[in-house]
Amino acid sequence: HLFLQYGFINTCLKSLVVEKYGEEIWEKLRVQTGVQDTFLTFEVYSDEITMQLIDKACKMLDIPPDMVLKQFGEYFFEFCKRSGYDHMLRTLGGNLYEFIENLDALHNYLSLSYQEMNAPSFRVEKNEDGSMHLHYYSDRRGLCHIVPGIIGAAALDFFNIEISMEIVNQTEEEERTGKKEHIVFLVTQKPVFSYKRRNKFASSSHCLSSFGKQTEKQLDKEDLERTMNKIRDKTSLASTCPVKKSHWETIRGIVTIGKGRLLRGFHPVYPKTLWIDPKTFCNGLPFHIVFDEELRVKQAGVSIQKIVPGLQTVGIRLNQYFTIIRPEVKFTISSVQKFINSQFVFQTKRDMMPESWRQRPMLELRGQMIWMESVQCMLYLCSPLLRTLHELEERHMHIADIAPHDVTRDLILLNQQRLAEMELSNQLERKKEELRILSKHLEEEKKKTEALLYAMLPKHVANQLKEGKRVEAGEFKECTILFSDVVTFTNICALCEPIQIVLMLNAMYLRFDRLTTVHDVYKVTIGDAYMVVGGVPVPVSTHAERVANFALGMIIAAKDIKNPVSGNAIQIRVGIHTGPVLAGVVGEKMPRYCLFGDSVNIASRMESHGVPSKIHLSASVYHCLKDKNFEMLERGEIDVKGKGKMHTYFLIQNMVATENEIMGRPTRAPDPSHEAAQSSQECKAEASPVPCSQDIQPNPDDETLAIVAMKYADSPIEAHTNLKGRDQTRLNHLPGKLPEAGTYESLHGDQQACKDPYHLMQGRSKPAAEEPRIRNVRSNFCSLL
Repeated sequence: HLFLQYGFINTCLKSLVVEKYGEEIWEKLRVQTGVQDTFLTFEVYSDEITMQLIDKACKMLDIPPDMVLKQFGEYFFEFCKRSGYDHMLRTLGGNLYEFIENLDALHNYLSLSYQEMNAPSFRVEKNEDGSMHLHYYSDRRGLCHIVPGIIGAAALDFFNIEISMEIVNQTEEEERTGKKEHIVFLVTQKPVFSYKRRNKFASSSHCLSSFGKQTEKQLDKEDLERTMNKIRDKTSLASTCPVKKSHWETIRGIVTIGKGRLLRGFHPVYPKTLWIDPKTFCNGLPFHIVFDEELRVKQAGVSIQKIVPGLQTVGIRLNQYFTIIRPEVKFTISSVQKFINSQFVFQTKRDMMPESWRQRPMLELRGQMIWMESVQCMLYLCSPLLRTLHELEERHMHIADIAPHDVTRDLILLNQQRLAEMELSNQLERKKEELRILSKHLEEEKKKTEALLYAMLPKHVANQLKEGKRVEAGEFKECTILFSDVVTFTNICALCEPIQIVLMLNAMYLRFDRLTTVHDVYKVTIGDAYMVVGGVPVPVSTHAERVANFALGMIIAAKDIKNPVSGNAIQIRVGIHTGPVLAGVVGEKMPRYCLFGDSVNIASRMESHGVPSKIHLSASVYHCLKDKNFEMLERGEIDVKGKGKMHTYFLIQNMVATENEIMGRPTRAPDPSHEAAQSSQECKAEASPVPCSQDIQPNPDDETLAIVAMKYADSPIEAHTNLKGRDQTRLNHLPGKLPEAGTYESLHGDQQACKDPYHLMQGRSKPAAEEPRIRNVRSNFCSLL
């Protein structure tokens, strides 16, 4: 409650939430209130931040505000101790009454360093029954429940007593000029066992029988009664608050004075006459004022007279020259007597100061009030309230103006050094926060870089390259490779602007890239061609099913891409082959994960000898899919350039997967009349190569939807074999040596179908095939052997 305007309080609140409820709760709380994650200790923040955090915490944790504030008060006390204020708090008083009575003095001291601090004010009164009335004054309403938490924790920790605090009165203070919220707490206390005895009982409790536990309770009750009887025997009521003697009270009770006499109490001795003349008194105490009940000045120290010459006038009223800054009460003798145990801060009035002082900052005095009953006057013993040497210079004062015995001399010098250390600490804290933010941004950029790297290379390969390791080539005994190409791509390029081609390919590749995530296949892009592989770099047993479903998704997605020339949907050819490959990283400046082997060549031939909007399969793919709920149509035997006669097939549909599952769209409740969610009778009659769904329309913005990965049941298979250490001659005899240049160029061109006839359905005519045309496309990704 001391630094409510400073970052210290918000840091404590964050620490409490994180420690008690976890980092996730704090993050939610921070996001809901819209505050930063870190608070600087010496930075001033608006009270609204703290209020919002407390309000949102009550709602989020479903805890009443008074309970949250009390818990925060208890934690704040421990947080202050851990932050280095332990010894300062312990030395405030020997009992709870003295501790509370000196809290305002602690606030005044801390205000030297925390100049913007607006601390509450406390006043305590003893009652005849040993209880106390604690008066709490504050400018901030609704935070009074923090007080029982702080005071209760301090009483238990410092004085080993448990207290209960209840509000007995809550008013709006009219006689005060500030801190008008006035809460009165009734503080009752009872003795408790020390921590050692408590721990002793706790450690042995598991060994006690039921009889033993009953005996322990009886002993506890007897000890408590004996303690209470001792308290009742005390003659002084003050000693009952608290019960436990302080360390110094015990020492004073046994110290030997004079000739072996033990003093159990202290009785001061006063002289019959005061052995000091008024002149010496006013010089020795240069900052003091004596005034009567009507605030008329009776005498003043010489230094105050020098600064405020008006005080030399006999019978002048004190409130004509000074205003009370702290405590915030009206300048009347009754208000002063009510807060006589508090430190009073006076400030000179500018219009009553000499002309030479009018342009300077006003002088503030800080000190205590002492009521002199015999003369019915109040003595104000004070010193200039100066925090730094700069403030001393601003008022044209010097160290010599302060009495040598006055610790204000040392306080100014020490506080000057303290403020310099605080400024340095504040700068270090700011730099630390800047480094934290930079580190956070660096981590975000690192993630972006890694995401870009993982998009170019397989994750495990990229990690090995980042660690400076060499990635050895590996042989995959079985994988499935897919090639696709845009039909009449050359003609489209000739009739369109380059930007239209880029936009068309980008729209198509965005949809295809989404499908690679849905089916977990590895992507390779070559110009307008699109190549993916299943089972590489991570071997999976369902590589053929993944690539087949991916191909069905490609046909569906291509329908949403418009031909910039005709305005119709573009057409693509797809070819798939299953076989062994060799995979490895090629190059250092721009490393690529490349596939080598005749299987790549055959997959490319399946695409180039395919039919628009059809998925062309080799026999090896057919054997992998024939028992996997895929509908396939035999094409027959065709002539494949460089391979001769090959028996091929067309993939029609997945008979069990819905279109939403293939496209990775979020699923919705299925219609019972469309359980298969595949082709209708009309679709089957036309032998559409892709699954149709009557109740689901293609969405041109599929890439904006959440991606739902399709589930596959993979069985353990043999991992790929590392080629390190193998005989180099085996590499020379791998199937599919590097073809002629013309053959390589034809792999990714804009070809038409081959001339060989094919059978789509029984009874249908055999349409004439198209002659494949060769187009040179340079590949930056893979080399084909």
